[in-house]
Amino acid sequence: MCERIERGIDMATIGDGFKDIFLAGVGAMAITGEKATDLVSTLIAKGELTVEQGKQINTELAHKAANAAQSARFDALEARMSVMTPEEREAFAAKAAEIAARPAAQPVQEQPQAEDSQEPSEQAEASAEQ
Repeated sequence: MCERIERGIDMATIGDGFKDIFLAGVGAMAITGEKATDLVSTLIAKGELTVEQGKQINTELAHKAANAAQSARFDALEARMSVMTPEEREAFAAKAAEIAARPAAQPVQEQPQAEDSQEPSEQAEASAEQ
C-alpha cells in the first residue's frame, strides 16, 4: 500500500509538472501576442512620424532649391552684366523693359459644361442609335 501512495504522489507530481508546462506555454503565447500588438503599434507610430518628417524635409528642400535657383539666376545675370560694355548694358536694359511691358500670360479657364451636355462616348452612342 505504501508503494501505491508513492506512485500516486509521483503521478500527481508528473501531472502537475505537465500542467505547469502547458500553462507556461499558454502564458508565453499570450505575452507574445501582447508584445506583438505593442510592437505593431510602436512601428505604426514611428512610421507615421517618419512620414511627417519626410514631408517636412521635402518642403524645406523644395524651398532651399527654389532659393538656390533664384540666387544662381541673379549671380549669372550679374556675372554676364559685369563684362558688358555700357552700350551692351543699355541694349540689354531696353530689351528687358520691352519684355517687362508685355502683358502677363493669363491662366486658361475651363468652360463649364451645360448640364444637358453629353460626354463624347455618350454622343457617339446616341448618334449610333439614330
